[in-house]
Amino acid sequence: MNNSNDDTIRLLLVDDEAAFRTTIAKRLERRGFAQIQASCGEECLAILDREAVDVVVLDVKMPGISGIETLKAIKQKNDKLQVILLTGNVAVSDGIQGIKAGAYDYLTKPVEIDHLVNKIRQAF
Repeated sequence: MNNSNDDTIRLLLVDDEAAFRTTIAKRLERRGFAQIQASCGEECLAILDREAVDVVVLDVKMPGISGIETLKAIKQKNDKLQVILLTGNVAVSDGIQGIKAGAYDYLTKPVEIDHLVNKIRQAF
């Protein structure tokens, strides 16, 4: 398998803000990423039960189970799966809490698309 070919990277994009999620998804698709979308932690976990993904891009603040709780559940099932957190909150504590829970990295919103793409490639 050729890791330098981005179309091999399967992404799961999890964010409760549909407009933000759709915009990011379109931009990532234009860059050749295969991506699935979920609007909440519960949906994310259900998708992971039936789909193989390489990287999860996960919003920290969501209704229902939080991004951090979702991250912990993902890591319990598959500690090799890389998760990049997105936070709209500039409080670094969210990111640090996520890193401690096993996140690959965290980025603040609004996210710069090229920065996100680079992080996804690094995580992969």
